[in-house]
Amino acid sequence: MLNGQLSLTGISHFAGASFMRAQRSVIYAALCGCVVLAGCTTGPRAPVVDLTNAPPEPAASGAPGGTYVVKPGDTLYKIARANGVDVDTLKHWNGMSDSNVLSVGQVLKLSAPAGGAAAAPVGSRPVLKPSEQSTEPTPLPPPGEQPQPATPAAPPATTPATQPPPSVPETPKPARAADASIINWAWPASGQLIQTFNANTKGIDIGGNAGDPVTAAADGKVMYSGNGVRGLGNLIIINHNNGFITAYAHNRALLVKTGQEVKRGAKVAEIGQTDAASPRLHFEIRRQGTPVDPLQYLPPR
Repeated sequence: MLNGQLSLTGISHFAGASFMRAQRSVIYAALCGCVVLAGCTTGPRAPVVDLTNAPPEPAASGAPGGTYVVKPGDTLYKIARANGVDVDTLKHWNGMSDSNVLSVGQVLKLSAPAGGAAAAPVGSRPVLKPSEQSTEPTPLPPPGEQPQPATPAAPPATTPATQPPPSVPETPKPARAADASIINWAWPASGQLIQTFNANTKGIDIGGNAGDPVTAAADGKVMYSGNGVRGLGNLIIINHNNGFITAYAHNRALLVKTGQEVKRGAKVAEIGQTDAASPRLHFEIRRQGTPVDPLQYLPPR
């Protein structure tokens, strides 16, 4: 029993000693930690950084003089944060109305413009009132250059007045026909000659006013008085001696009837423009049925 008791006592003493050593180790470690913490508190405190609101470093595209050149992928919000300004202020400085309108290479002001005035909105032009329109004179051209003459305004269009048919320029008179003196001829109208004889006209045209008298070119008998020949309008045909006949076309009024005898100079019709562009007398002389130039038979004027 005694040996057993001694053994238990020795064990208890050994356990108590071990516990004391362990307790001293814990205290020593605690003291060392305090010393270390105390040493840390002697220097400056580390700043507290809010990572959720920390702005990124300024972009490398910022140009001297408070400007920034827009790069691909930039937004106005990103540029404002990177340069420490709010979006509305940045828009005001650059005269922007829409924060979504940016173009690569665009230069943005990062400070207030001189005088505090905002730039004009990008992509828009101010509309001037009528009283604000520029009244400055046109600048002179550089030396050595001729000023461009102003283009004169076109005159207002006017309705041309109705003009009488132009007269035919005076042409050499044809030689008088060999048999022209067989009949005593006279001019059938007093107007100007407006069309000479040719193979198409087969006669001459004498101008005049509607209603002017048409007279017989020589004594004879009316062979026809009517408007049955297409293109000649109201027509009179007079038969003369020696195989000559005369024709008077485009009349306004016919004053003689078929079969009636007429004298040279007697009024047989009035000038008109039936089937014609203007008032005129179309006059023909035919010899043995063949058209001849009346100017070779009519007396000179």
